[in-house]
Amino acid sequence: MTTLPPIADVAQLKRLRANEAHWLPAAQQIVRAEGYDGAQLVPFGAGTNLVAALNDQLVLKIFPSFHRAKFLSERATLRVLGGRVGDVATPELLHHGECEGWSYLIMSRLEGVAASEVWPLLAEADKPRLLRQLGRLIADVQQVSPGELLTLGPRWSDFLQMQLAGCRARHQRLGLPQALLAVLDDLLNEAVDELPRDPQSVILTGEYIPENFMLSPVGDGWRVSGLFDFGDVMTGFGEYDLLGPSAFLAAGHAARMRALFEGYGLAPGQVTWQLKRRLLLLMLLHQASDPLRHIAIPDWPLRAGTFDALQALIWPE
Repeated sequence: MTTLPPIADVAQLKRLRANEAHWLPAAQQIVRAEGYDGAQLVPFGAGTNLVAALNDQLVLKIFPSFHRAKFLSERATLRVLGGRVGDVATPELLHHGECEGWSYLIMSRLEGVAASEVWPLLAEADKPRLLRQLGRLIADVQQVSPGELLTLGPRWSDFLQMQLAGCRARHQRLGLPQALLAVLDDLLNEAVDELPRDPQSVILTGEYIPENFMLSPVGDGWRVSGLFDFGDVMTGFGEYDLLGPSAFLAAGHAARMRALFEGYGLAPGQVTWQLKRRLLLLMLLHQASDPLRHIAIPDWPLRAGTFDALQALIWPE
């Protein structure tokens, strides 16, 4: 029997993923055991785990032991969201299992085109319409009962405390401009009062970014048609999931931001300075926070020497 090699960290996983001959035979055995004799596996070039298309219509995803939490999160989310997010598809979970300390999922493959391929080509007039749809999708997902996701953790209060504790060291390491780093502790002190510790828990993907949703052509434009990749899902404060679209897609454009908020269900009077302050705090506390590389506003460090200025730049009036 062909086996998957033991690996201990992300660097080893990356090397293994790049060497298909070292993991595809074991992947073939997994899919054969699930009844897909003679199946064709075509590895995806990107991804956190080992991922391959299975006969074009399905996807196999294999997780190492140190990503077991991601496996549990994705499996639970596929179960919870299946068929419950309006007209936006999520993958259907077909099989799951364990293999020599690794975990795997086999799921349906979504139709459409990754938003990351389409977004750079869109006319500006088309972008607010898609952001309105994305805001509505976030709201629809947050209307679904979290179910078993509530048992996986982390609890929002624990997550917030952990992120606060490591925030300064993280941003110092990632090169936050010195003028902002010098007053970061003062800003974080606001988080104690501004951010709720025990909000109504909703499903948070943390990653409404172009790489994680699909678009399909409709008329002379596009619509959001699919959502996938749930390894980092948790539950907590709903506003947290407005961060990805704010940084990567709205990118300081007022019309785009208004559309995102409208789609999410916020009336203009609800988009207050306090809301934007909470979003700024959450952006710095996000588990993938990296302002220099993730805020898609050209030369923003030269334009925002204070956190107030940065807040106004990302979420303009």
